[in-house]
Amino acid sequence: MSRRRQAEPVVPPGPTPVDGGTAELLGDADRDGSWVLVVDGTPQSHVDLADPTHLEFEYVRRMGHVLDLAAEEGRPIDVVHLGGGALTLPRYVAATRPGSRQRVVELDQPLTELVRAHLPLPRDARVRVRAADARAGLAALPSAAADVVVSDVFAGARTPAHLTSTEYAQEAHRVLRPGGTYTANVADGPPLRFARAQVATLRAVFMHVCLLAEPGTLHGRRFGNLVAVASDAELPIPALVRRCAADPMPSRVVEGADLDRFAGNAQPVHDAGAVASPEPPEGVFSR
Repeated sequence: MSRRRQAEPVVPPGPTPVDGGTAELLGDADRDGSWVLVVDGTPQSHVDLADPTHLEFEYVRRMGHVLDLAAEEGRPIDVVHLGGGALTLPRYVAATRPGSRQRVVELDQPLTELVRAHLPLPRDARVRVRAADARAGLAALPSAAADVVVSDVFAGARTPAHLTSTEYAQEAHRVLRPGGTYTANVADGPPLRFARAQVATLRAVFMHVCLLAEPGTLHGRRFGNLVAVASDAELPIPALVRRCAADPMPSRVVEGADLDRFAGNAQPVHDAGAVASPEPPEGVFSR
């Protein structure tokens, strides 16, 4: 699935102050027309302007699988993205599902302005970006308004505590149409206490939950990104297994009894006891 076209030249502005720190657009030396958005030394997004269907980051590719399987191939869907970055997944959905309506909630307006100015969206992309806190933006949306809610929000290199609770998951559940899908980036490392608690949290709200993760991260050997998927409808487990196994860096789909064992005795997280995701070890995101 490749849609390469001639991209407009990008002249990066150099280090730029944004609300979240200092942002920089760095050219990808391995892929012409591609750019990495880095904020305070942490890679936030990768964008291929010539081929928006290319998803470089492994966890983003797994989220792409979830979006691919949310409806029949090519059918437009309504998506809410909590966290915008360089708008990688909105570009992907616009390319793979033309006509989709997408709403992005991104707190850092200067960051969005930087991205729009230097990595512009395709003219036909139906993407609206609102400058707001992810949870406040979610609460402002009507019920049953989206087919998919994507949560990929970081303050620095950590997911804020108020975006990790059952109350937050309940808001996402409310915004989804019946049978809609919620997917979230869960960053964690050994002993994966945060990820286990996030599984318990989503299970308290949704009927079906699974995790997509690279084995080294899943077994607590390294810090990494796990992708949580939740819905009240049966999840497309066989299709997810096939797609994750075929990735350049294959990942596992953990569900059912395996997910029971993974979660163990972890309890759902509520607002009163919520904590931010763990700080990544130094150098884990170095390129």
